[in-house]
Amino acid sequence: MGRALLFLSCWIFLLGWIHECGSAAAAAAVPGRSKFLAEKIVAKAAAVEINTSNTIWRVSEGFLCATLDWWPAEKCDYGTCSWKDASLLTMARNSSSQPPKFWFFLAALYPLTLRLGGSLQDRLFYKVGRSAQRPCSNFVKQQNSIFGFSEGCLNMSRWLELNSLFQRTGASVAFGLNALNGRQRVSKGVYSGSWDSTNAEDFIKFTHDSKIAIAAWELGNELSANGVGTTINSRQYATDVKSLREIIDGIYGDQIDRPMVVAPDGFFVAAWYQQLLQSTGPRVLDAVTRHIYNLGAGVDRHLIQKILSPTYLSQEAGAFKQMRDTVSRYGPWAQAWIGEAGGAYNSGQHLVNDAFVSSFWYLDQLGMAASHSTAVYCRQSLVGGNYALLRTNSYNPNPDYYSALLWKQVMGNDVLPATVVSETYLRAYAHCAKSNSGGLAVLLINMSNSTVYSVRLKLSGFAKSSKGSSRTPRLEYHLSAPLTDLQSQRIHLNGKLLDVTPDGNIPVLKPISVDSKQPITIAPLSIAFVVLPDAKLQACTIIE
Repeated sequence: MGRALLFLSCWIFLLGWIHECGSAAAAAAVPGRSKFLAEKIVAKAAAVEINTSNTIWRVSEGFLCATLDWWPAEKCDYGTCSWKDASLLTMARNSSSQPPKFWFFLAALYPLTLRLGGSLQDRLFYKVGRSAQRPCSNFVKQQNSIFGFSEGCLNMSRWLELNSLFQRTGASVAFGLNALNGRQRVSKGVYSGSWDSTNAEDFIKFTHDSKIAIAAWELGNELSANGVGTTINSRQYATDVKSLREIIDGIYGDQIDRPMVVAPDGFFVAAWYQQLLQSTGPRVLDAVTRHIYNLGAGVDRHLIQKILSPTYLSQEAGAFKQMRDTVSRYGPWAQAWIGEAGGAYNSGQHLVNDAFVSSFWYLDQLGMAASHSTAVYCRQSLVGGNYALLRTNSYNPNPDYYSALLWKQVMGNDVLPATVVSETYLRAYAHCAKSNSGGLAVLLINMSNSTVYSVRLKLSGFAKSSKGSSRTPRLEYHLSAPLTDLQSQRIHLNGKLLDVTPDGNIPVLKPISVDSKQPITIAPLSIAFVVLPDAKLQACTIIE
């Protein structure tokens, strides 16, 4: 009890005196009373059990993924228009010689998957081949049209311009194709007929002949069982996916770097996905994707309460498990992807989905996805809407960008099972440490507004002789909101504000060194990445 009181007093009174406290809790906390903190703060011991005998999953190199969308500036939700200069058709115009700041920030997330798509991909044609003579214009608001916009056009000069920028960042590109082309609109929200692949085939051939590297071609956006705008029967969709596979095989042949075929990028309904996999069979789909907007509408006034509710967030674990089991049983040849996840649909909510509080949801999602055999997780969006990693007006990072950057810097690809013992408001996820043979990385998320947790890691599953040295300091990265204002668009790392440097670079994310014999102390409403570089875990020794 005396040690707990010591850590609590350190947290309250000795901000910045990290070494004296023996923990980074002081660095994560801030002086003053926040409306988000409880009146009474208590200290509590907690344990996290990590089985280190074997890894349970390996995410792909491009596990971290961000999306870019087609929405024009006229896209508005609940009276707020948050897509100015964010559309793939207009962003970063004429910047091939001097890329905008956000491309540098994108490059810092390498290796990254960049998914190009969204609702309007199914209203987009490509000005190439047999459609080269068609008039080409941007999307225009059209009230009675699907998704509320007219058809838009991507010309090939713009496509080449975008790819010159993508190549500079090293991002792997997944492109979402128009899956409604050729289908007939029977009534509002109802389309019939098969996919006309002519325009897509011409576009894919142009892309291949132009030596543009594409990691994946995706077919359609949110057209599965619970489709947005319209729904396509799973058997018809399977036929269309087979057509796409034939096109890819015909154009790319036996190339080693032949793009993946990915679908359906929709909302998960087990029976629909099962039928899709059974109807396509092996060697057609390489990845099966679903979307997540589990927080509800962007206008919801209870988003923060949902984000900070472990019970609410845990509901999504069932969908992860069901998706994993469906793919494992009916399509074991395919990966499971999260193709788009913005938290709250209809562009999110300003000062929630683009603020510090969002990192509780985002990092919990990354940890949950990785522990449920997910290969890629795409965040909506890189830029655009109120849920972007980068601010549309300045391209400066929102807190979730730094959370993603720390994940990339600390968490390796190989996942270990981690369990928090009897503490609902404390979450834990464990991976092999990034670029450190035998090291361990742990993500701790404290959703409690009243508890300072003193956490001990209990490692099991390795021989005693292989146990790492407790004399080697561990590394800690504590994330918190300035003044514990969870709606702040700023973020502290170990008590210091993270900000873009005067010359426009990303600040160095420096850890603090802490005596490994001491418990990890994590302040209320804060997040910590912890690295044990000398854990000497055999399961992590020859992996990274």
